[in-house]
Amino acid sequence: MGAVDPLSLSMVTAFLGAAGAGMANEAGKRAWETVGGLVARVVGREVPAPVGPAERESVAGLLVAEALRNPEQARALAAVMSGGGTGGAAAHGVPRLLPASARFFTDRKGPLALLDREADRKPDGLPKVAVLHGPAGIGTSALAFHWGGREAGRFPDGTLYMDLRGGSASTAPTAATVLRHFLLRLGVPAEYVPPAVEDRVDLFRSLLSGRRLLVVLDHAQSAGQVGPLITAAPGVFTLIVARRPLTGLDAVTVSVGPLSDKDARRLLAELAGRSALVTARAALPSVLERCAGSPFALRAMAPYLATGPLGGGDPGGPLAASGPVTAADPRSEGGPVPPVRAVAEEVYRRLGAEAARVYRLGSLRPWPSLNAAVVAVTAEVPEDEAQRALAELAELQLLESTGDGRYRYRPAVRAHAEETAAREDGLAGCAAAVARAADWYLRFAVRADYAALKERWHLGPLFAELGPGPYEDEGAAVAALVAEAGNLVESVLAAEEFGRFDTVCQTVEALWAVQLKAGSHDVLLPALRAGARTAGRHCPGTRTAGRMHIQLAFALMELRQDDEAERELLTAAEDEARAGHARGRATAVESLGLLRLRQWRFRPALECFEEADGLLDRIGPADDGAADVPRARALLHRHRGRALRGLGRFDEAAQRLATAREFFRDSGERYNTARVLTDLAELHLDAADHAGALPLIDEAVLLLSRENATVHLTYLAGLRAQCLPDRP
Repeated sequence: MGAVDPLSLSMVTAFLGAAGAGMANEAGKRAWETVGGLVARVVGREVPAPVGPAERESVAGLLVAEALRNPEQARALAAVMSGGGTGGAAAHGVPRLLPASARFFTDRKGPLALLDREADRKPDGLPKVAVLHGPAGIGTSALAFHWGGREAGRFPDGTLYMDLRGGSASTAPTAATVLRHFLLRLGVPAEYVPPAVEDRVDLFRSLLSGRRLLVVLDHAQSAGQVGPLITAAPGVFTLIVARRPLTGLDAVTVSVGPLSDKDARRLLAELAGRSALVTARAALPSVLERCAGSPFALRAMAPYLATGPLGGGDPGGPLAASGPVTAADPRSEGGPVPPVRAVAEEVYRRLGAEAARVYRLGSLRPWPSLNAAVVAVTAEVPEDEAQRALAELAELQLLESTGDGRYRYRPAVRAHAEETAAREDGLAGCAAAVARAADWYLRFAVRADYAALKERWHLGPLFAELGPGPYEDEGAAVAALVAEAGNLVESVLAAEEFGRFDTVCQTVEALWAVQLKAGSHDVLLPALRAGARTAGRHCPGTRTAGRMHIQLAFALMELRQDDEAERELLTAAEDEARAGHARGRATAVESLGLLRLRQWRFRPALECFEEADGLLDRIGPADDGAADVPRARALLHRHRGRALRGLGRFDEAAQRLATAREFFRDSGERYNTARVLTDLAELHLDAADHAGALPLIDEAVLLLSRENATVHLTYLAGLRAQCLPDRP
């Protein structure tokens, strides 16, 4: 066996890494299967797809060794490596994601100096990281925004920002979710964001290696949540905001404490005006004591100094009368009430009845954001009144506006609102409000999903009852689902907690279009897991259970969690078999075959596709799903062609693919016709028949030019270049 050139080995190893990471899109999956077939032909047997650096290097060694022995294999390997579909070039835009600093900002010279010092530290191979920490409402986020805005010139390549808050560990953004968000903002096309978190980390750090950029991670909950987002790139400064120092994180810790009385008075004067402070001087000591140096509390109280009952010097106004909260106060539970909660209670007392009801009942779940439509249903108020109440609550600092007609709670304020709801509305009233919200999200999701993907078959009864929502087109419906994805996940978890199992499964089913067309699998994963749990416990052996397990498996496949995906697909097939649903069982077995293709297990994949085809034979003309059978068979012909190609059985592959092509041509499905044409072109390229491949590629390009399928067109351009190797 000849020696393997180290440079060639490293290049092929890197290519395998890029090909595996590029499977977020159809072209990337196709390139990965092509590599698997090449490896099988070189070695003379199936080789499992590599899943880590060591396995990638081992497979690369096999390819390079054979290329050194066989010039034809060397040309084939070079052709595969030069093809498109294994990655996307990132645009070098300048993201500016940091929220604006507060208009009035007081003191904080000590923390600002510590941030300056860490940012100025000479590169030494260690990441530049600082953690700003302090209690709720003390202004840690405001300090980060102020410093980042002041130092924008230090970071000419921009600022990345992400709020990591979540109601629980299951709904807080994961590192994978944050990395996807950052990669998109750095210009990586969505279809080229790698599915596996470790590949996202590699791409993120590569993109940042030569940039001068600030990364701000707000409301971090643990070192594990932020660790993968930290880079040692010398021009990158990572600023983390948390309630406490994060154990296990190697970072400069910057404690943020309460404002002094002097600075608190200064902030009140800037917010309310000096004349208001003079007028309300009798109540001012009580205000300062209650606010306890919290910028949030001071900002919430400032309007009352200027215009509220304190104006006119009324020493007996509500704030003055309430005085500081002490251990004797029943709300104190043996100690002083934190200023955020104390002031939230004070402001709450002044609300009108409907605004107070909106404030209480909107807080019962950690919704990522709220709009007037769902709040109106939850609080049982007219929608226009809900909109006015939300705007009022934001003006009073009890809510934050997200700038797109939505609102959200600060965590400490939501805790107060939730406790107030339990006290004033009772457990039954709170449960009913959550149920109304979950029902609203279910009906919204069903109508949007139906509009986004009308052709699929549905199980939930609401699809027939409601029909599609009034969206301009499928893209608008998908966009609406994406905008509410976080709330839909939370509504599923709420329904599961309250034992509303039909709501869980119907809402999860209505996530299929956003799964299929928008991805976001890591965001949806908690809801999909809840659907599978619910089905397993409450309706095993039913069509619904099969659908829940298939949807979870699909997400797990896209996230490269293959072992768990396989278990879910086997469970789905068993459920569908027990339900006597041949069409659903065929889908589960077909999906297992697609997983096998991705794993380079071409013979087991072919067996799955043959089994799925046999299951379709059981569906009679009058049976449920009969109308889907011809198209399902055509897809299985295509899948079998792909598996046969991987096994080197090119003539059989060509026959299967030709059958699929004729069906999709006759049915007018341009996209699937183009995909089969691409498969056939690759068969010709496998045999070095460039003249036979070229017209197939050109026909596929013509079809896809009307489908806006940019990624697939890029892949076809790479194949076309292989057909014209001597042209510049």
